[in-house]
Amino acid sequence: MDGTSGDDLGTTERVLTLLGLLQQRRVWTGPELADRLGVTPRTVRRDVERLRTLGYPVHAGQGVGGGYRLGPGQELPPLLLDDREAIATAVSLLAGAGGAVAGAGDAALQALTKLDQVLPARLRHEVRALTGSVEAFGGGRTPVDPEVLMTLARACRDEVEAGFGYETRGETRRRRVEPYRLVASDRRWYLFAYDLDRDDWRTFRVDRMTDASARTWRFTPRDAPDAAAYVQEGVASRVYSHQARFLVHAPADTVRAQIPAAAAVVRPRGSERCEVLSGAERLDSVLMHMLLLGHDFEVLDPPELGERCRELARRLLSAGGAAIAAQQGDAPPAAFG
Repeated sequence: MDGTSGDDLGTTERVLTLLGLLQQRRVWTGPELADRLGVTPRTVRRDVERLRTLGYPVHAGQGVGGGYRLGPGQELPPLLLDDREAIATAVSLLAGAGGAVAGAGDAALQALTKLDQVLPARLRHEVRALTGSVEAFGGGRTPVDPEVLMTLARACRDEVEAGFGYETRGETRRRRVEPYRLVASDRRWYLFAYDLDRDDWRTFRVDRMTDASARTWRFTPRDAPDAAAYVQEGVASRVYSHQARFLVHAPADTVRAQIPAAAAVVRPRGSERCEVLSGAERLDSVLMHMLLLGHDFEVLDPPELGERCRELARRLLSAGGAAIAAQQGDAPPAAFG
């Protein structure tokens, strides 16, 4: 094996495992790493020195809350990417995270977060300058600051509290949250988080955030609802003054193809029917959209919407009856002038 001993191979494998652990979490204590690697804390210290020799900037903190963390590099780690390749990769990932590559947003953001760990300062500035040249079309998402995305992604990964200014109704207030997931719709990025000041789960639009930062306070994850389902229901229904549920006599896949995911939640009810949850400022607007789908449907909630259907049906029958009667000559045509 090119003169490499078995002990050397074991050390190399262990050092690469150590590097992978440092990329997974913001801070590890020496005993935690020793336990994961099955070695002594002294061996961990030696392996950290080996990574530093290779160009990986591993920082060590002392006292309460201290430990090892992987910092931004002074030099790009050897045998990975040269400057041109690193910049091209970062810009491509930014395009993917922004929605230019269908279905690639989450994976691109995760990869970009890892790359950001090791980019030296000189390349970071260049990548930020090139970000303004990356655009998307055909239903791309609302533009967001990639630095904010990476800050939030790291906070989710490291399970640390995050803070940011958040604009609602023209007013910006500081919010303090436990971030759980970044969720991408076809139009926007959202943060699913536990709001510490309101003591409840909340959905935040990333494009409305300012001065986002990760704190040093770690949190123990709570039992959380499904992030994507919670965000979709919030965007499609809870943000509006009125919510409505319908039973539609058509397969769920058929109805999903007709309604944008941000406009309604569609749940299967057997193979030939589905339940649709949506919201609007006026219930008539939801009713109009349901009519235009072209399927038979029933109102499940709210009861007043069912009464509204009957009222509109009487008007429509009356209007249609008058037109038919006029066409058949049973009533004189309307006079003008």
